[in-house]
Amino acid sequence: SIRRPTGSSAMWWTLPAASEPVVRECRDQDVPAIAAIYRHYVEHHSVSFEIDPPDEAEIARRRASVLQQGLPYLVAELDGCVAGYAYVVPYRPRKAYQFTVEHSIYVDHRYARHGVGKALMDRLIGICGSLGFRQMIAVIGGSDNVASIRFHAALGFEHSGTLRSVGHKFDRWHDSVLMQRPLRPPAG
Repeated sequence: SIRRPTGSSAMWWTLPAASEPVVRECRDQDVPAIAAIYRHYVEHHSVSFEIDPPDEAEIARRRASVLQQGLPYLVAELDGCVAGYAYVVPYRPRKAYQFTVEHSIYVDHRYARHGVGKALMDRLIGICGSLGFRQMIAVIGGSDNVASIRFHAALGFEHSGTLRSVGHKFDRWHDSVLMQRPLRPPAG
């Protein structure tokens, strides 16, 4: 349970989905699917600035770190298959940032446009709001990543800035786009 905190691919296709995404807490047995989803983005896209895809052991370690902090780590299933995942981490380690989280979301490229991302984000936003967080930050790899920017805007994220040429991948420089969304109305 959730605890309160103290490039393009040559293999692009879409699988048919017969049902709505089911969002649930991530389990140990989801790690191989998560690693495979993330590997695709690391190897074929600049949405992640990671150069070498982490193995399953590293994905499991990262997941454990998120869960040890009492933060949500979710997966979405379509027809019994892990079709995407999302989680949050503290935005920055200093105490003053304790009410702000940064999220990551990845959808299996074969399940694009099946509502997986929206289902994950709706649930993640709701959980983070109920845990008392006030702001959620999106750090989007590439100012040319129009789909992600539009996706976040549709979920209430607003553009907060662009960090120019901060990531070097696939022999070119990439921007980071910062977007943020309030999770709870400001008090006072």
